[in-house]
Amino acid sequence: MPEETGAARRGEKSRAVYALRRLIAPVLDIVLPHSCLACGAIVDAAGVLCPACWEGIELIGPPCCDACGLPFEYDAGSGAVCGACAKHPPPFGQARAPMLYSAASRRLVLSFKHGDRTYAAPAYAKWMVRAGADLIDNADLLVPVPLHWTRLFARRYNQAALLSREIGKLSRLPVDATTLVRHRRTRTQGVMGRSARHKNVAGAFSISARGAQKVARRRVLLVDDVMTTGATVSTCTKVLIRAGAISVDVLTLARVPAPSG
Repeated sequence: MPEETGAARRGEKSRAVYALRRLIAPVLDIVLPHSCLACGAIVDAAGVLCPACWEGIELIGPPCCDACGLPFEYDAGSGAVCGACAKHPPPFGQARAPMLYSAASRRLVLSFKHGDRTYAAPAYAKWMVRAGADLIDNADLLVPVPLHWTRLFARRYNQAALLSREIGKLSRLPVDATTLVRHRRTRTQGVMGRSARHKNVAGAFSISARGAQKVARRRVLLVDDVMTTGATVSTCTKVLIRAGAISVDVLTLARVPAPSG
């Protein structure tokens, strides 16, 4: 279809621009001083935060929910899951993220997602690889959560695909950014609750014509920028499992904390 062809061409252009930026980055590193990914302050190396910005980042580590990765205040024992996962077990195996989605990390994520700061992808991928080391060891294939072609046209790049590409370089896992397709545009989910989010993404994803053979009998690691209620990654997981994937785990850059109370 013409729309799909146009989206493909725009995707190719975005990838070319991204590749060019990666090529000239070493030259810029020599000419220009390194700056903090968050505030722009001068730092010693590329792809890092200054001490002041690091203080605002809430890193996620054990103990945490064995399923969704939400941090626990105390160690509940091996394999323990949070109340939400106990009540509604997710279709994916495990989900992990290096940091909570808080005021400080929100600035990083949004500037990467909407502000053209694609040069931060390699740094964020390193954080994700450390947080999801066990998931990566158990995976055969990286699959980014796709954008609808209209959003890809407006944004010019898929942040989940950029993260997947960099994670693939570090882990040597293959990346498949074409099998999973968002065929229906969904509303922005920022202010939606859990139920509304699940309804919003229901039926929005599918497998491309030749995609099933790529994920069949594979252990898939699904990659996205932020996980909130898990509605999007759960819907994607179900589609991938129906296509023949053995298992699906989830790796995101940030994780929205559980609501208080």
